[in-house]
Amino acid sequence: MTTPLTVEQLQPRLGQLTLIDVRSPGEYAAGHIPGALNVPLDQLDRALPALRQAAGQGEIAVVCAAGPRAANACGRLAEAGIPTLTLTGGTNAWAGAGRPLEQVAGARRVWALDRQVRLVAGSLVLAGVLVDLALPGARWLSAAVGGGLAFSALSNTCAMGSMLSKLPYNRPRPGAPSLDDTLAALRR
Repeated sequence: MTTPLTVEQLQPRLGQLTLIDVRSPGEYAAGHIPGALNVPLDQLDRALPALRQAAGQGEIAVVCAAGPRAANACGRLAEAGIPTLTLTGGTNAWAGAGRPLEQVAGARRVWALDRQVRLVAGSLVLAGVLVDLALPGARWLSAAVGGGLAFSALSNTCAMGSMLSKLPYNRPRPGAPSLDDTLAALRR
């Protein structure tokens, strides 16, 4: 079961719960809610034992940029028997309410993963249409991307997002805590 929280409800509880940020390491490094631990969505299964242990010690709240990835994570955690809280509107709502964000030293701003997916998917669709003018049949690239996006919506997964999360600018920054560091903190 997942319980939604507003920024006003989350702020006084920060020291009492474990806050998990499921965005990519690059997004996390660029700005996260103070005290949040980074467990990228694509690493959630690896973190399940540590998250189960942390849930035995107190509540877990899950956050992402705007909410969809956190909802996905909360669903997967609920299937594993781990109850969660989630911040309505995510880190964007937190920052929009004037609350501070922490940054990893030397981190630069990166686009949210969903924005990167929209850029790549849109570019591929446009390229397929334009190239089809010179090379008939290239429009099937656009159809494949459209099919992939429809499947992504129906399955609540995103293969393109998983691939983009592996790019260097979405990976952990020097000085940023690694997933192993986060898992060790969860086990305490």
